[in-house]
Amino acid sequence: MMEPLSMGVLVAGLIAGLGTASWAALKGWQGWLELKRLELSQGCNAPPPPVSSGRIELADLRERVRKLEAIAAGIDL
Repeated sequence: MMEPLSMGVLVAGLIAGLGTASWAALKGWQGWLELKRLELSQGCNAPPPPVSSGRIELADLRERVRKLEAIAAGIDL
């Protein structure tokens, strides 16, 4: 059994730790929100990806699907 004083000190420490962690999380959340507000106010000025890279990705995905279909059908490539 713990003494009442020891238990009180332990509970006070836990509450202080929880308060500190909550305060840090709140500051992090506010910083993240501010970052998102800044990003939204500046707009999205990033150039679109080149069309050729999209075609390459599409061809790669088609090849993967073809391989998966062959595996599902039991065909050894």
